[in-house]
Amino acid sequence: QVQLVESGGGLVQAGGSLTLSCAASGLTFSRSAMGWFRQAPGKERQLAVAISWSGSTTYYADSVKGRFTIARDVAKTTVYLQMNSLNTEDTAVYYCAADCRGSYMDYRCDYWGQGTQVTVSS
Repeated sequence: QVQLVESGGGLVQAGGSLTLSCAASGLTFSRSAMGWFRQAPGKERQLAVAISWSGSTTYYADSVKGRFTIARDVAKTTVYLQMNSLNTEDTAVYYCAADCRGSYMDYRCDYWGQGTQVTVSS
């Protein structure tokens, strides 16, 4: 049974930082492309960042480029999302996803975490 368990969300002031973690189990982590999606209130869920199974390729949506960094630790079967210079528009539920494929405009993933809330106050 595949499980993706996110942690690290919370409330932070604008300009602050948070690091999200996604611990994966039940899948071949070293061969799994992964992503972090986010869904803001009243909006559709969108891909924010993604990382290839090897870690050699990453994708950042324009809205987070230069502020967010994705990384994976194969030994810990965990993917991280370092978020810096947060602003109120980053407020959303953040979802970790695994076994992903396709173009970044249509990124499809087989497994999803339960989501973690990130709230940025002004």
